[in-house]
Amino acid sequence: MRIDHHWLSEASHVPSPNVDDRADPDDISLLVIHCISLPPGEFGNNCIEQLFCNQLNPDAHPYFKEIHQLTVSSHLVIKRSGEIVQYVPFDKRAWHAGQSSYDGREQCNDFSIGIELEGTETVAYAEAQYLELAAIVKTLLNTYPKLTAERIAGHSDIAPGRKTDPGESFDWRKFYCLLA
Repeated sequence: MRIDHHWLSEASHVPSPNVDDRADPDDISLLVIHCISLPPGEFGNNCIEQLFCNQLNPDAHPYFKEIHQLTVSSHLVIKRSGEIVQYVPFDKRAWHAGQSSYDGREQCNDFSIGIELEGTETVAYAEAQYLELAAIVKTLLNTYPKLTAERIAGHSDIAPGRKTDPGESFDWRKFYCLLA
């Protein structure tokens, strides 16, 4: 894998409008792993892309009435098939962490890269997702010098009590073995 101008070359590129400049583009020092499924528990559709691009139809599903006005994004989504979609270049701030704190610093969006896994906190992630995640993280660690294997967190770690993803279904041990 390689990164060209802060875009992962192996990913499909779908620019999200939910992005802005980082205060310090060189301060990429945290990787946050999330999970997402829309509607909850459903996979393999284009609803995540619609949400991240502000095109989610509130009438398409009852749950969408609650969330269609959210302005959120992530740098990457890894679908269950292993397909990778990038919404925000790594040198820009994606809107994935919300109110958050890590290592004494608030507002994790300012200094983090967000990766969403298509899934839920309780359904096992696909093997293809682990393989792609490990390959991507290795590439990110080699590209952004402030990122380290020790500075990888789940959304639940940076927003405890508010978020639970990637959840009990994410096998951290397996992920770190693939990363080694």
